[in-house]
Amino acid sequence: MRPRQPTTPALDNQPIPVRAKLAAAWTSLMFLYVYVDILAFFKPGVIDDIEVGIVWEFDISQTLLTTFLVLMAIPILMVVLSMTLPARANRITNLIVASIQIPFAAFNAVGESWKYFYGLGVALEVILLALILRYAWTWPRTTPSATMATRPDRETVRARQQE
Repeated sequence: MRPRQPTTPALDNQPIPVRAKLAAAWTSLMFLYVYVDILAFFKPGVIDDIEVGIVWEFDISQTLLTTFLVLMAIPILMVVLSMTLPARANRITNLIVASIQIPFAAFNAVGESWKYFYGLGVALEVILLALILRYAWTWPRTTPSATMATRPDRETVRARQQE
């Protein structure tokens, strides 16, 4: 007889709520934006240009920095909105914002001489945005019968309150 091998129980693979998937994807996108920008400081000449007041081809100004802040605030706010908006508004907001973000992501690689670095950054950003679109587009729906089974109707609640 063979000795019985101890069995390891299977890991519990809990489903991840759509809101958490969306918030995680927006957080990842935000970190990717930041790290691409930070790593770009190692590109020769970037810091020298910043010291004389130029970022890419633009003069550093309050308007430019405010624009950068607004662009970074979008994924930051989407983390919060993805966790707090009602389902319908959440789905619509994620579909619209992620769709608008894709051209902005692609714009970051236009005219860059470091095609591999910026190309990889843009590709990863677009993949994350595509995931956001997929999660929002395929948001599970509840059936009316399931809703009725889990929530008592008003008449039932009123009858219980009057007892």
